[in-house]
Amino acid sequence: MVVTGGSLGTWDWKRIVANMFPLLVVLSIIVLWAGITLEGAEEMLEEFAVLAVMVPTMVDMGGNLGAILSSRLSTRFHLGTTELDPRDRELWADVAAVLALAATIFTALAIGAAAIDAIVFGGVVGFGPLLLISLVSGMSVAVIAIVFSFAATYGSYRLGIDPDDTTIPIVTNVVDVFGMVIFIGVSALVLGF
Repeated sequence: MVVTGGSLGTWDWKRIVANMFPLLVVLSIIVLWAGITLEGAEEMLEEFAVLAVMVPTMVDMGGNLGAILSSRLSTRFHLGTTELDPRDRELWADVAAVLALAATIFTALAIGAAAIDAIVFGGVVGFGPLLLISLVSGMSVAVIAIVFSFAATYGSYRLGIDPDDTTIPIVTNVVDVFGMVIFIGVSALVLGF
C-alpha cells in the first residue's frame, strides 16, 4: 500500500503537533464519559469495594492490549508487510495473541481480586462472580481494543497520518471509555445491582 503526502516518514514536530492536538482535545472530552460512568456507579463500588480495586487494572490492561496490537500493525505498515488482507495469517496470529493475553491477564485479575476480597473485605463477592465479571468485561474490552487498533491504524495510514502518532491515544482512550462502561455494566448485571 502506498500513500503519498501526509506526515508518513517525517519527523516534523509542527506537523505532529498539528495532527495530535485536536485529536487529544477530542479524546479528552470523550474520556470524561468514563469518569461520569464511574461516578454513577459510586454506590455499587462502595458496597462491593473489591470492584474499585479492579477498575484501574481492567481499564489499563485493555488499553495496553490495544497498544500492543496497534504498535505491531503500525510497524507492519511502515515495513510494507501488510495490507490488512483477511487471509494474512500473521494478522490472525496477532489477534489470537491479544485474546490469549487478555484471557490470561483477566483470569489473573479475578484471582487477585478474589484474594483481596477474601482477605480484606471478608469474601463479599466471591471468586465465581469476580471471574465472570473479569473475563466477560476483559474479553469484551480486548475485542474493542482489536477493532479500534485496526481502524485507527488503517484510517491513519489511509489519511496519510503516521499511525505511530495517532493509534495509541485513540485506542487507549476509546478502551478507557468502553472498558469502564462495560465493566460497570457487567458488574451490575452479575451482582444484581
